[in-house]
Amino acid sequence: MKIETTRFGQISIQTEKIIQMPHGIPGFPDQRQFVIFEHRHDSPFLWYQSVDEPALAFVITDPFLFKPEYDIDIPTILEDLNWDPEPQPDQVQLYVIVNIPKGNPEQMTANLMGPILLNQATREAVQVVLTDGNYSHSVPLLAGKSN
Repeated sequence: MKIETTRFGQISIQTEKIIQMPHGIPGFPDQRQFVIFEHRHDSPFLWYQSVDEPALAFVITDPFLFKPEYDIDIPTILEDLNWDPEPQPDQVQLYVIVNIPKGNPEQMTANLMGPILLNQATREAVQVVLTDGNYSHSVPLLAGKSN
């Protein structure tokens, strides 16, 4: 399958790699299909590209690469999501959206308050909002350990 993107032109994707987001992303509730692809080989960053909206793409990363102390209760979140079938915690890939200011990559931040959980078995994802107050939507990634 081919999709149009603003940043990368037309790209080919495998339909089985499409991620369904039944609730969309906060602020983009109508965007429900995404695909993940590498920024470049060996980069810790990936692109979370909308299948239907060429201009909508987010930089994402595994938060533990930058913040190994990041600690969320995945089993409890999974229970609250009522996923059918509910994945095992090891079937869930966790990503966070990264904001990289143009011209100032050293000031990049991550949204640790709103991780994206991907059920690898069903290719379904959801962005959750952690309300316990431990994390911010704008956490510096290259600074010392902070939340």
